[in-house]
Amino acid sequence: MAKPCPSSEPIPSIDAFWQHLPLEQISAAQWESLCDGCAKCCVTKYEDEDTGAIHYTDVACHLLDQERCQCGDYPHRSTRVPDCITLTPATLAEPYWLPETCAYRLVAEGQPLPDWHPLVCGDPDAVHRLGYSVRGRVECETTAGDPLMRLITWIR
Repeated sequence: MAKPCPSSEPIPSIDAFWQHLPLEQISAAQWESLCDGCAKCCVTKYEDEDTGAIHYTDVACHLLDQERCQCGDYPHRSTRVPDCITLTPATLAEPYWLPETCAYRLVAEGQPLPDWHPLVCGDPDAVHRLGYSVRGRVECETTAGDPLMRLITWIR
């Protein structure tokens, strides 16, 4: 597999704000830039009531643009999809339900961003090219059938 970028250090033109600012102090633009565009948060997931384990499916929200891996109505997503959780520092107090590679979770847990993250390597397509996004791997909830029959293990 090709390396996403020559260095795991943040690209020089980017202030590595996530390394020195608490999530509560970053700007709205910085907050949005933390999203790597994987869209793993846009799939149906279940929490095991006994163990607390999160189980992901390959069933995507009907608002997800599967090619771009972006919400088709981002400003109104919470209104149109009441179960959509708007990420905030408060919702990240317990980030266990987010994928292990999610930048919001990683920063909340004091972990570094992965080499392929756009803020590190400068390439917004690296997440797709290296297979860390849902592009080409999910089906829309309107046609997928029962999500419980579509559990996957490639999201952790």
